[in-house]
Amino acid sequence: MRADYYTVKNYGENELIIQKSKFLTYVKRAETEQEAIDFIQEIKKMHHTATHNCSAYLIGEHDNIQKANDDGEPSGTAGFPMLEVLKKQGLKDTVVVVTRYFGGIKLGGGGLIRAYGRATTEGIASTGTVLRKLHQAMKVTIDYTWLGKVENEVRQSPYPLKEITYADGVNLFMYVPVTEVDPFTVWMTELTNGQANILSLSSEFLEFDT
Repeated sequence: MRADYYTVKNYGENELIIQKSKFLTYVKRAETEQEAIDFIQEIKKMHHTATHNCSAYLIGEHDNIQKANDDGEPSGTAGFPMLEVLKKQGLKDTVVVVTRYFGGIKLGGGGLIRAYGRATTEGIASTGTVLRKLHQAMKVTIDYTWLGKVENEVRQSPYPLKEITYADGVNLFMYVPVTEVDPFTVWMTELTNGQANILSLSSEFLEFDT
Protein backbone atom coordinates (compact mmCIF):
# COMPACT_ATOMS: atom_id res chain seq x y z
CA MET A 1 0.00 0.00 0.00
CA ARG A 2 1.25 3.49 -0.87
CA ALA A 3 2.35 5.56 2.11
CA ASP A 4 1.55 8.98 0.66
CA TYR A 5 0.27 10.55 -2.53
CA TYR A 6 -1.25 13.74 -3.94
CA THR A 7 -4.83 14.04 -5.08
CA VAL A 8 -7.56 16.65 -5.40
CA LYS A 9 -10.03 17.64 -2.73
CA ASN A 10 -13.41 16.00 -3.12
CA TYR A 11 -14.97 18.25 -5.79
CA GLY A 12 -14.49 21.55 -7.60
CA GLU A 13 -15.38 23.46 -10.75
CA ASN A 14 -14.22 26.45 -12.76
CA GLU A 15 -15.29 28.54 -15.76
CA LEU A 16 -13.02 29.91 -18.46
CA ILE A 17 -13.77 31.94 -21.62
CA ILE A 18 -11.35 31.65 -24.54
CA GLN A 19 -12.16 33.26 -27.91
CA LYS A 20 -15.86 33.35 -27.00
CA SER A 21 -15.92 29.60 -26.25
CA LYS A 22 -16.95 28.70 -22.70
CA PHE A 23 -14.93 26.00 -20.97
CA LEU A 24 -16.49 24.57 -17.80
CA THR A 25 -14.16 22.35 -15.78
CA TYR A 26 -15.37 19.77 -13.27
CA VAL A 27 -12.90 17.98 -11.02
CA LYS A 28 -13.51 15.11 -8.62
CA ARG A 29 -11.61 12.54 -6.63
CA ALA A 30 -12.33 9.02 -7.87
CA GLU A 31 -10.79 5.93 -6.31
CA THR A 32 -12.25 3.46 -8.83
CA GLU A 33 -12.75 3.58 -12.57
CA GLN A 34 -16.49 3.17 -12.11
CA GLU A 35 -16.60 6.30 -9.95
CA ALA A 36 -14.81 8.20 -12.72
CA ILE A 37 -17.16 6.87 -15.41
CA ASP A 38 -20.24 7.71 -13.34
CA PHE A 39 -18.97 11.27 -12.80
CA ILE A 40 -18.30 11.77 -16.50
CA GLN A 41 -21.78 10.53 -17.37
CA GLU A 42 -23.28 12.84 -14.74
CA ILE A 43 -21.58 15.88 -16.30
CA LYS A 44 -22.56 14.78 -19.82
CA LYS A 45 -26.17 14.49 -18.73
CA MET A 46 -26.00 17.92 -17.11
CA HIS A 47 -24.55 19.46 -20.29
CA HIS A 48 -26.15 17.30 -22.95
CA THR A 49 -26.46 20.33 -25.28
CA ALA A 50 -22.75 21.23 -25.03
CA THR A 51 -20.51 21.01 -28.07
CA HIS A 52 -18.07 18.70 -26.28
CA ASN A 53 -17.64 17.01 -22.89
CA CYS A 54 -14.00 15.95 -22.87
CA SER A 55 -12.54 13.92 -20.03
CA ALA A 56 -9.45 12.36 -18.50
CA TYR A 57 -8.69 10.34 -15.40
CA LEU A 58 -5.89 8.58 -13.55
CA ILE A 59 -6.77 5.78 -11.14
CA GLY A 60 -4.59 3.54 -8.99
CA GLU A 61 -1.36 3.59 -7.04
CA HIS A 62 0.76 3.32 -10.18
CA ASP A 63 -1.66 5.13 -12.52
CA ASN A 64 -2.51 1.71 -13.92
CA ILE A 65 -5.84 3.03 -15.21
CA GLN A 66 -5.50 6.02 -17.55
CA LYS A 67 -8.14 7.24 -19.94
CA ALA A 68 -8.56 10.33 -22.13
CA ASN A 69 -11.54 11.18 -24.33
CA ASP A 70 -11.66 13.99 -26.92
CA ASP A 71 -15.46 13.69 -27.32
CA GLY A 72 -15.48 14.94 -30.89
CA GLU A 73 -12.59 17.40 -30.73
CA PRO A 74 -9.71 16.66 -33.15
CA SER A 75 -7.75 13.64 -31.96
CA GLY A 76 -5.23 14.43 -29.26
CA THR A 77 -6.31 18.05 -28.71
CA ALA A 78 -8.44 17.69 -25.56
CA GLY A 79 -8.35 14.51 -23.47
CA PHE A 80 -4.61 13.94 -23.87
CA PRO A 81 -3.49 17.43 -22.76
CA MET A 82 -5.92 17.15 -19.85
CA LEU A 83 -4.36 13.83 -18.85
CA GLU A 84 -0.87 15.32 -19.17
CA VAL A 85 -1.78 18.04 -16.65
CA LEU A 86 -2.80 15.36 -14.14
CA LYS A 87 0.47 13.53 -14.68
CA LYS A 88 2.67 16.62 -14.46
CA GLN A 89 1.04 17.61 -11.18
CA GLY A 90 1.58 14.10 -9.83
CA LEU A 91 -2.09 13.60 -8.96
CA LYS A 92 -3.67 10.23 -8.24
CA ASP A 93 -7.30 9.06 -8.27
CA THR A 94 -8.53 12.13 -10.13
CA VAL A 95 -11.11 12.65 -12.89
CA VAL A 96 -11.60 15.86 -14.88
CA VAL A 97 -14.33 16.80 -17.34
CA VAL A 98 -14.07 19.93 -19.46
CA THR A 99 -17.35 20.96 -21.09
CA ARG A 100 -17.06 23.29 -24.09
CA TYR A 101 -19.74 25.51 -25.54
CA PHE A 102 -18.44 26.65 -28.92
CA GLY A 103 -18.35 30.42 -29.32
CA GLY A 104 -18.02 30.60 -33.09
CA ILE A 105 -14.24 31.07 -33.36
CA LYS A 106 -12.10 28.06 -34.24
CA LEU A 107 -9.00 27.70 -32.08
CA GLY A 108 -6.97 25.32 -34.22
CA GLY A 109 -5.12 22.25 -32.96
CA GLY A 110 -2.52 24.12 -30.92
CA GLY A 111 -5.12 26.50 -29.54
CA LEU A 112 -7.31 23.60 -28.41
CA ILE A 113 -4.40 21.85 -26.69
CA ARG A 114 -3.54 25.03 -24.80
CA ALA A 115 -7.18 25.73 -23.97
CA TYR A 116 -7.95 22.29 -22.54
CA GLY A 117 -4.64 22.22 -20.69
CA ARG A 118 -5.34 25.63 -19.17
CA ALA A 119 -8.92 24.72 -18.30
CA THR A 120 -7.71 21.62 -16.48
CA THR A 121 -4.93 23.47 -14.65
CA GLU A 122 -7.26 26.24 -13.48
CA GLY A 123 -9.95 23.74 -12.53
CA ILE A 124 -7.52 21.83 -10.32
CA ALA A 125 -6.28 25.07 -8.76
CA SER A 126 -9.87 26.07 -8.01
CA THR A 127 -10.58 22.66 -6.46
CA GLY A 128 -7.41 22.48 -4.39
CA THR A 129 -5.08 19.54 -3.77
CA VAL A 130 -4.08 17.54 -0.72
CA LEU A 131 -1.28 15.26 0.36
CA ARG A 132 -2.68 12.03 1.75
CA LYS A 133 -0.25 10.33 4.16
CA LEU A 134 -0.78 6.89 5.59
CA HIS A 135 -0.71 6.97 9.40
CA GLN A 136 -0.88 4.33 12.08
CA ALA A 137 -3.38 5.02 14.83
CA MET A 138 -1.60 4.45 18.15
CA LYS A 139 -2.95 4.02 21.67
CA VAL A 140 -0.61 4.90 24.52
CA THR A 141 -1.75 4.06 28.05
CA ILE A 142 0.07 5.68 30.98
CA ASP A 143 -0.37 6.22 34.69
CA TYR A 144 -1.89 9.55 35.74
CA THR A 145 1.45 10.63 37.21
CA TRP A 146 2.87 10.80 33.67
CA LEU A 147 -0.01 12.77 32.15
CA GLY A 148 1.41 16.29 32.40
CA LYS A 149 4.80 15.44 30.97
CA VAL A 150 3.59 13.11 28.23
CA GLU A 151 0.69 15.30 27.07
CA ASN A 152 2.97 18.33 26.87
CA GLU A 153 5.56 16.44 24.83
CA VAL A 154 2.94 14.95 22.52
CA ARG A 155 1.32 18.31 21.83
CA GLN A 156 4.70 19.72 20.84
CA SER A 157 5.50 16.72 18.66
CA PRO A 158 4.64 16.27 14.98
CA TYR A 159 2.21 13.47 15.85
CA PRO A 160 -1.48 14.55 15.67
CA LEU A 161 -3.31 13.89 18.92
CA LYS A 162 -6.82 12.56 18.29
CA GLU A 163 -8.15 12.35 21.84
CA ILE A 164 -7.40 11.55 25.47
CA THR A 165 -9.65 9.30 27.55
CA TYR A 166 -9.50 8.69 31.27
CA ALA A 167 -10.08 5.33 32.94
CA ASP A 168 -7.88 3.28 35.27
CA GLY A 169 -5.07 4.86 33.31
CA VAL A 170 -4.83 7.66 30.75
CA ASN A 171 -5.25 6.68 27.11
CA LEU A 172 -3.75 8.93 24.44
CA PHE A 173 -4.82 8.22 20.88
CA MET A 174 -2.61 9.69 18.18
CA TYR A 175 -1.54 9.28 14.58
CA VAL A 176 1.97 8.33 13.54
CA PRO A 177 3.25 8.09 9.94
CA VAL A 178 3.63 4.40 9.13
CA THR A 179 7.32 4.93 8.42
CA GLU A 180 7.87 6.34 11.93
CA VAL A 181 6.15 3.77 14.15
CA ASP A 182 9.41 2.27 15.43
CA PRO A 183 11.08 5.64 16.26
CA PHE A 184 7.82 6.76 17.89
CA THR A 185 7.73 3.65 20.05
CA VAL A 186 11.34 4.17 21.14
CA TRP A 187 10.64 7.84 21.91
CA MET A 188 7.54 7.10 23.96
CA THR A 189 9.28 4.27 25.83
CA GLU A 190 12.19 6.52 26.77
CA LEU A 191 9.84 9.38 27.68
CA THR A 192 8.01 7.21 30.24
CA ASN A 193 10.96 5.15 31.43
CA GLY A 194 9.35 2.11 29.85
CA GLN A 195 6.11 2.51 31.80
CA ALA A 196 3.80 3.17 28.81
CA ASN A 197 1.69 0.50 27.16
CA ILE A 198 1.91 1.17 23.42
CA LEU A 199 -0.58 -0.44 21.05
CA SER A 200 -0.92 -0.16 17.27
CA LEU A 201 -4.49 0.16 16.02
CA SER A 202 -5.74 0.56 12.45
CA SER A 203 -3.96 2.47 9.68
CA GLU A 204 -5.66 5.32 7.83
CA PHE A 205 -4.88 8.26 5.58
CA LEU A 206 -4.73 11.81 6.92
CA GLU A 207 -5.01 14.73 4.51
CA PHE A 208 -2.88 17.86 4.48
CA ASP A 209 -3.54 20.88 2.27
CA THR A 210 -0.82 21.65 -0.27
